Amino acid sequence: MAAFDYTALGPDGAQRRGVIEADSERQARKQLRDQKLTPLTVSTGKSRAGLRLPGLRLGGPRLGGEDLALFTRLLGTLSASGLPLDDVLTAIARQADSRNVNRVALGIRAKILEGQSLAVGMEEFPQIFPEDYRATVGAGERTRHLPMVLQRLASHVENRDRMNKRLRLAMIYPGVLSATAVLVVTGLLAYVVPEVVKVFIDMKQELPLLTRGLIALSAFARDYGLALLLGLFAALQGLRWLVQKDRPRFLFHRFLLSVPVLGKLLLSSETARFARMLAIMLGSSVDMLDALGIAAKSVTLVPLQRHLKQVIEEVREGSSLSRALAKSPLVPPLLPHLIGSGEASGNLVEMLDTGAESFEFKVQNQLSLLLGLLEPLLILLMGAIVLTIVIAILLPIFEMNQLV
Repeated sequence: MAAFDYTALGPDGAQRRGVIEADSERQARKQLRDQKLTPLTVSTGKSRAGLRLPGLRLGGPRLGGEDLALFTRLLGTLSASGLPLDDVLTAIARQADSRNVNRVALGIRAKILEGQSLAVGMEEFPQIFPEDYRATVGAGERTRHLPMVLQRLASHVENRDRMNKRLRLAMIYPGVLSATAVLVVTGLLAYVVPEVVKVFIDMKQELPLLTRGLIALSAFARDYGLALLLGLFAALQGLRWLVQKDRPRFLFHRFLLSVPVLGKLLLSSETARFARMLAIMLGSSVDMLDALGIAAKSVTLVPLQRHLKQVIEEVREGSSLSRALAKSPLVPPLLPHLIGSGEASGNLVEMLDTGAESFEFKVQNQLSLLLGLLEPLLILLMGAIVLTIVIAILLPIFEMNQLV
């Protein structure tokens, strides 16, 4: 049985869209007719799963952080009640307000009815469920602690979504200010400056160096501005494609870590993610080595991933986790200290949660500070640019007054 997206006309002539389960497209159309609907289009979820290229995914259903957290929470709560997974997914699909949630739930259910596991079913939607998410669910299935894993995973997704929303909210004002500055400067250079400076050119008077530079910049912006923007867009897309490859991605991530403030911020964020995922795994009775492997997948910075692989090898050889992490130059010293305390006291999961909360709090404070500094800097930069343009226009007028 598979999930089919449909568009149909109701008895009142209104167009309706939705998802229906059937063994074939023909049966799906028959079910729609039985519901007194006239099918217009019926297609499988796979046909809309999107184009998948290395590092690029186009189309396919997507869930926001809030929807993903709610989906995970419902999945954990209903599975804890003893319902079979196919019934759990059916219930989620029926009560879902979002069409995407409905399609995802039925798509996963179709895989489960084929005999696949929940983690394998989620592989149909990699744009929604990343590799570390699926690995966590798979570990919960293997240890028979799936409801507990899903509940903790839902809390992790909720915390991450909350942080992302705070960041987006804090970026609204700097973003609007930056866009306004670009539009104002572009308008001045492309339209206002040429009209004003034309007067001085007609007088055949030698212009100051600053004014001549402004005229050249204005002409360049007017003649090549669009080409420059297209070239910049193409360069960014090329860079995005390039960093999907292993070696360039490693070099790019190493460069990011070398940036003074940004590097520490990224390390704190990645450390918080690693500690949180490791706490979820160990709290769900997953073996230490498996838990470390899954937690390492949640890290996105390639240099840190390589260091964590070395940590896993040392733990496999008998070293303690705290001692292995302490050898890594990329892991903040606080995390091995907390893990060492947890290993000594038997409260490793609690100490990992404490470490994750500490690093998340640190990231939030640093972001708030940086964004607070960014706003006045943008205002000063915009004022300096506009002031330079005004001075370049006024300099010839001052020289004309001196000649008179």
